[in-house]
Amino acid sequence: MMTVMDADLKRWLDSGEYFDYLGFDIFYRVEGSGPPLLLIHGYPFNTFDWAPIWPTLTQRFTVIAPDMIGMGFSSKPVAYQYSVHDHADMHEALLQHLNIDNAHILAHDIGDSVGQELLARHEFGQQTYGEWRIDSITWLNGGMFIEAYTPRAAQKLMSGTPLGDLLSNVQGNPLARRLLEPTLREMFGPNTKPTPHMMDVFNQILDYNDGRRVLHKVGRFVNDRHTHRNRWVRAMRQTAVPMRLIDGPVDPNSGAHMARRYEEVIPDADVVMLADDIGHWPQLEAPDAVLMHFLAHIDRIAAG
Repeated sequence: MMTVMDADLKRWLDSGEYFDYLGFDIFYRVEGSGPPLLLIHGYPFNTFDWAPIWPTLTQRFTVIAPDMIGMGFSSKPVAYQYSVHDHADMHEALLQHLNIDNAHILAHDIGDSVGQELLARHEFGQQTYGEWRIDSITWLNGGMFIEAYTPRAAQKLMSGTPLGDLLSNVQGNPLARRLLEPTLREMFGPNTKPTPHMMDVFNQILDYNDGRRVLHKVGRFVNDRHTHRNRWVRAMRQTAVPMRLIDGPVDPNSGAHMARRYEEVIPDADVVMLADDIGHWPQLEAPDAVLMHFLAHIDRIAAG
């Protein structure tokens, strides 16, 4: 049964365009004027995660936001080796496509891992599509230090085991939804749980282009966090790029415990803790607070 796409989600889709990344169609949005700002979304959804803060950001920045391959409105090939490295290549390819050679970064979830990879390339002269400058990075909740990361049981099951491959065939069925929805709900704070309507929109994003078939494959990016941990951390410890972490503390995956680890590992760590009832999706749960702390970071750099 084909459900009608949510009106706001449809508007989001209609406002975007596509570019060719090595033969695959990558959806992205560019809007606004001012300094370039690259938004790197999380797993398992897409750029629509940024909708609550989008209108404010586009007043101040030229905002560039792609959907990663395997997610959202981008191509979702089944025979594909999804990886953080490849996602980073795609973001660099998009910036080259748009003739952009510097940008601020705002990242969330898997986007943090992609941002860490982009920063490592920036620091170690390893950029894939020509040189570009990172002006600042703002991290939202994500598993930046694998040693402090505590994924939910269902996530481990799906991306870490062969069961994910078996279950991918039944991803569209009600059982798959029943597995996913409790996992999602527990990642939000107690007072900001997704409404049934929001859950419906999330499911529409996952269903687009039969995306559930590849959900578990895209989810294997967690392995990259082991492989590249020390290279990423070395880049973060040595960089002169101004960084700020804005963290929702009750996120069971990467909440207050991840922020504490960030403070232990990163010199002169700039960490902002949100209200103690905010979870894994701060830009959806506390958009005004995220905007305030993000813009304060940018303003301080500009005044620098």
